Amino acid sequence: MQLHALTEHLAFATALALLSAAVVRLMIAFPILDQPNARSAHSNPTPRGGGLGVVVAFVAGMLVLFLTARFARIADTQFLGVILAAVAIAAVALADDVRALSARLRLAAQCGAALVVVGSGLVVSRLALPYIGVTDLGVLGVVLTLIWIVGCTNAVNFMDGLDGLVGGTLLLAGLALALVAALQGGWFVYAAALFLAAGFAGFLPFNLHPARIFMGDVGSQFAGFMFATLAVVASRFDGQQVSFLIVPLLLFGLLFDAAFTLARRAVMRERLTEGHRTHLYQLAQRSGMPTRAVAATHWGFVVFHAGLALAFLAMNPAAKPLEVLPALAVQLAWLAYVLRRMRRAGLGWR
Repeated sequence: MQLHALTEHLAFATALALLSAAVVRLMIAFPILDQPNARSAHSNPTPRGGGLGVVVAFVAGMLVLFLTARFARIADTQFLGVILAAVAIAAVALADDVRALSARLRLAAQCGAALVVVGSGLVVSRLALPYIGVTDLGVLGVVLTLIWIVGCTNAVNFMDGLDGLVGGTLLLAGLALALVAALQGGWFVYAAALFLAAGFAGFLPFNLHPARIFMGDVGSQFAGFMFATLAVVASRFDGQQVSFLIVPLLLFGLLFDAAFTLARRAVMRERLTEGHRTHLYQLAQRSGMPTRAVAATHWGFVVFHAGLALAFLAMNPAAKPLEVLPALAVQLAWLAYVLRRMRRAGLGWR
């Protein structure tokens, strides 16, 4: 990429960040208040829905991209399908922020949006597996793509419960994904990731502890959906589609916590739809770890995972899935650290 082009892209991203910040300021001035309860990490009523700034900035960027930059286009049906599905997710999530909707309705909206993506032809159809090689997934590829998109959407949503944690994580993940996509010549992923990062750059200053506004479902579900979809698009970076793993690698800190907590609660026969404060990041904060330190730890995870993603590009395709092992080792160390803090603080899993 030429220097003048990069300068133009960064200038445009800065304009999108300012647009996002302006929308966030409006959401603070005309708030949807989040009332604290027993599961909350905050003690005062705080505006939510700040993620709308991310949505507006991203959609504005994609509109300009669609009209002016054919080099960064994917097929029109896929381009428009992804954007419209993401906007639909955001609209339902914003309605949920205003007035709580049923879990079934939210899940139906997520599944519908995922079906639009798959219906447009964006599917992970093959993967290179260690010691096995390239494997065609067939119909299983469609099922796994749907599960991935819905799962990632909810994982990011579930993790958005502490000032600055998810906002900072997604800002860094967006920047890292944009860099990786640029190195791979994946210009649609590059632009989309850059626009997401710009949106979070405008939102994050208002969400740092003590937060002036929360992201809300409109931001977390939208971002989770878009990152999940970009993972599917990124699978086209190579013929084995193993590049699909880049986004899960970048978001591994969020995904591990969400998956571990879900599995633990299922084993303990807790109601999975019931609110709780037992994610690892919540237990770390409840044990006395400062909110800023917990958020910064997750930001550090993304920086480490970004280094793994860059190393990932130079690896043999069959060995690339093994890149998850260092990321898993770090998360297991984090789990052990949180467990030790829990014991010292006398905290249980409930």
